[in-house]
Amino acid sequence: MKFSALFAAASFSTAAAFAPTAFKPSTRSFSIDTTLNMALSQDELKKMVGYKSVDDYVKSGMVVGLGTGSTAFFAVERLGQLLKDGTLKDIVAIPTSVRTKEQAEELEIPLVTLDTHSKLDVAIDGADEVDPDLNLVKGGGGALLREKMVEVCAEKFIVIVDESKLCDGLGPGFPLPVEIVPFCHEHTLRTVGNLPSVAGCKAVLRMGSSSNNQNDGDEIAITDNGNYIIDLHFDKPLKDAAKAAEEIKATVGVVEHGLFCGMTTAVIIAGADGISVKEA
Repeated sequence: MKFSALFAAASFSTAAAFAPTAFKPSTRSFSIDTTLNMALSQDELKKMVGYKSVDDYVKSGMVVGLGTGSTAFFAVERLGQLLKDGTLKDIVAIPTSVRTKEQAEELEIPLVTLDTHSKLDVAIDGADEVDPDLNLVKGGGGALLREKMVEVCAEKFIVIVDESKLCDGLGPGFPLPVEIVPFCHEHTLRTVGNLPSVAGCKAVLRMGSSSNNQNDGDEIAITDNGNYIIDLHFDKPLKDAAKAAEEIKATVGVVEHGLFCGMTTAVIIAGADGISVKEA
C-alpha cells in the first residue's frame, strides 16, 4: 500500500502537550508492508518519519545536513532513492558522522563539508528525547559534536522520532551525553557532575562502542573526533535545560554536550495511529 493512501485517512495524535499540526500527505509515495490495524514495529515507524522528512522538506538544489542514527538512516536512504530516480537533482549533502558518510557514499549522494558550504537549507536528524518546547537530548550515537556543528548552520532543522521519544522533561528518559577531551578526563567528569544545574546526576564514562551508551567493552569509547563521552544519568527532569547547556559548555575540558535547545524547526512524530507534526 502507498504511504499517502495509507495515512491520509488516518487521525493523527500525540501527547496533548505537543499539540501537533494536521498531517498533510506528501505528493511523493513509498511502499510499506503494514496496515493501520496491525502493530507497527519501531523500524517501520522510523521509516515513516525518515521518508516523510525528505519528501516534505528537501527540494532540488538544496544543501542538506544528514543526521546520524537508526532513524536518520531512513532519511539518508530516501534521499538516495529520490536522487537515483531523478525526482531530486543538484543536491549536495553534509554528513554528521563517519558511518553516515559511508552510507551516503554507497547511495552515491554528492557530499561536501562545512568548509565549502557553511549555510545549509535543511538538516534532518533523530533525537533521543524531545520535550514540549522541542528542546532535545541527542548524542546517544556518539555524533553530538558533528551533529550540532552541522545542524546549527541549517535554515531548517527537522527532527524525526517515534512517539516513545516524547517526554515532559529532559533527563530521566535518556542519559545526557557530554563529549570531553581525553586529557584529565576523570577531573572533567567530576567537574561536570558537580555543576549546580545538573545536581543529582550520575556521570558515567562511556565504555566500548561510542555509538551507544551501553557498557559493551573494556576500553574507553572514542568518538569520530578522538574524544571521550560521559553520560549524565538523571532520576528527575532537568529544571532548566538552557542553564544546564550553558554551564556544561562553559566547563573547561568539555567539547560539546547533547542538549539542543532552541534549534528545532519541526518534529515529525510517528505513532501507532500515524504521523503528526509539531512546529516550533
